[in-house]
Amino acid sequence: MQVLMFGWEFPPHISGGLGTACQGITTGLAANDVNVLFVVPKAYGNEPAEKIKLVSASDIAIPAPGRQTQKVQEALTFFEVNCPVVPYLSPEAFAAHSEPEHGIATTVEGTDIPVMRYAFRGGYGKDLMKEVWQYALTASTIAEQHNFDIIHAHDWLSFPAGIMAREASGKPLVVHVHATEFDRSGDNINMQVYETERQGMLKADQVIAVSELTRQTIIHRYHIPAAKVTTIHNAVAPAAKAAAPAGERMFPEKTVSFIGRVTYQKGPAFFIETAAKILRQDKGFRFIMAGSGDLLHAMIAHAARLRISSHFHFTGFLKGAALDRVLSESDVYVMPSVSEPFGISPLEAVRAGVPVIVSRQSGVQEVLQYALKVDGWDTDAMANAIYALARYKGLSSMLRRESAREVAALRWETQGALIRTLYNDVIASFIS
Repeated sequence: MQVLMFGWEFPPHISGGLGTACQGITTGLAANDVNVLFVVPKAYGNEPAEKIKLVSASDIAIPAPGRQTQKVQEALTFFEVNCPVVPYLSPEAFAAHSEPEHGIATTVEGTDIPVMRYAFRGGYGKDLMKEVWQYALTASTIAEQHNFDIIHAHDWLSFPAGIMAREASGKPLVVHVHATEFDRSGDNINMQVYETERQGMLKADQVIAVSELTRQTIIHRYHIPAAKVTTIHNAVAPAAKAAAPAGERMFPEKTVSFIGRVTYQKGPAFFIETAAKILRQDKGFRFIMAGSGDLLHAMIAHAARLRISSHFHFTGFLKGAALDRVLSESDVYVMPSVSEPFGISPLEAVRAGVPVIVSRQSGVQEVLQYALKVDGWDTDAMANAIYALARYKGLSSMLRRESAREVAALRWETQGALIRTLYNDVIASFIS
């Protein structure tokens, strides 16, 4: 089976769990004899893509504005009508509207046919929405250049690309929802992002949700038929190698870690307020917040106001060996998210031998029975749970042992088999 897959990031160039999940999914599919052509806006050349073929959209020459096929024009018009922020334009005007200053105009070799390449910056900068639409334009050309059985698009950033590829190729589309705008923004949603998500789910032939929590959001807040949405949980890759014997610890105190984007969704303020409650009673704790995000500076100031900065450490975004070091130092891992569609980092903590506390407002709590679970905003319950895991060895040891067994059974190869089965069902229904 051949799959054309669209994503926005791929390790090691990631900003969070989306890229990690994409790598895991492609690995799991490869183990089930599924060949994946994975497209990103910008490839860097050092991605570990041994089991898949990675394509950089920046390298793809597409027809110059005004030369799109009829199917692509129809798809463009669909997005223009349904997206409330993008103006109502003709396909030609829409393409011109999307053209960046850094687009490179050329001609097809040996002809005078005009084409252009978009020099994607990738990432999540101020031109994000523009690049999402440019990526969609490029996707139609990629779909016309390759043979495949099905299209798979990850998160709203790639949904327009998936729809354009579907229209250009006539092949079925699966969209994979790793987070919704309600998770990221609460009730203060960006309507342009919401509408992009909704149109992607409506046009898809099947929707994959990373948890039952997310599935219910898709059904009730995006009004997608329940039969069209399937839950397939994320997994975690096995440790690359056995952890090195622990050396001298950085801190003599019990260490509690938070690993994730420092944004509203992840509940960083609750973690800091919990730390303050514990430290008022017991100075034998250190707290680490590993991550970056729009609330980072506000959280540093919040810790200072609570007078806990001497026991609180902000590391910025970590990955690789630096992240492994934080986990090796941790006695407790906490994920206090307000709304977390899944959450791979608790699985990584369990894999590293750290007992975890997770929010009841998370998808990962559906697959982790041996974790302490609290409401993300309940700082009293969170403080009690942290103290219990840090001070009572029997409880900590039991959770480490049993949660490790759970995580060992949650493998990408197994989830890849579930996704392949879903592909087969979608293709069979599409043909019939």
